[in-house]
Amino acid sequence: MAPAHPIVAMFEARGGAGRAAGPSLSVGLLAADLMALGGGVARLERAGVRLAHFDVMDGCYVPTLTVGPPFVKAVRTSMLKDVHLMIREPLPSLREYVAAGADLVTIHPDACAHPHRALQWLGEARTARDPERAVARGVALNPGVPLGVLDPLIDEVELVTLVAINPGWGGQACVSSIFRRIDAVRERIAASGRAILLAVDGGITRDNVGALAGRGVDIVVTGSAVFDGDVEANLAAMTAALRG
Repeated sequence: MAPAHPIVAMFEARGGAGRAAGPSLSVGLLAADLMALGGGVARLERAGVRLAHFDVMDGCYVPTLTVGPPFVKAVRTSMLKDVHLMIREPLPSLREYVAAGADLVTIHPDACAHPHRALQWLGEARTARDPERAVARGVALNPGVPLGVLDPLIDEVELVTLVAINPGWGGQACVSSIFRRIDAVRERIAASGRAILLAVDGGITRDNVGALAGRGVDIVVTGSAVFDGDVEANLAAMTAALRG
């Protein structure tokens, strides 16, 4: 197997416990109280969260319009910045997101005319935080996107995200096919011989997060489930559930 990207290696290690420690949480900051975002970020850091998730939506690829590079840059945190680009033709704006501090950048291949070129550009980019470290590259697959889309791209990624809802609409439950898709992507990752993380994003709550325990998922993206109520208690409950 090829050497793991430094970010991938960090999540594989999980403090020495490996994948047995269960998935890590990537917490969506847009679900926080944006008028008190600094305090929300500090609570995540104190709780040991490793990834701050940024949902970037353009109002075109998905119906919602959210944030851009200035917001990503404005967040000061020791957490890795996990930037999910739900935008059409992301290639022209990748440089801005990397300069804003993105450590991981995920694109949707069905939103790109040339997904290979976007991933290749990211593979040559270095993070603003550490000029010696490459940006980690991800692709996200919506529920209606066939998994075969991943096959020609798998040599260019460090992260595959399975989106468990149709992005851009709130209040959705996870699609019923998500577990079959997890198993199928795990097989593709194993066959690739590369160290690639697997994430699930969308519809994850305190009530259903435990269903992802033991499924071979590395990262679980969530937002409102953490920030609705007691942040520390929600994080502790979800982390415990993911450890099975």
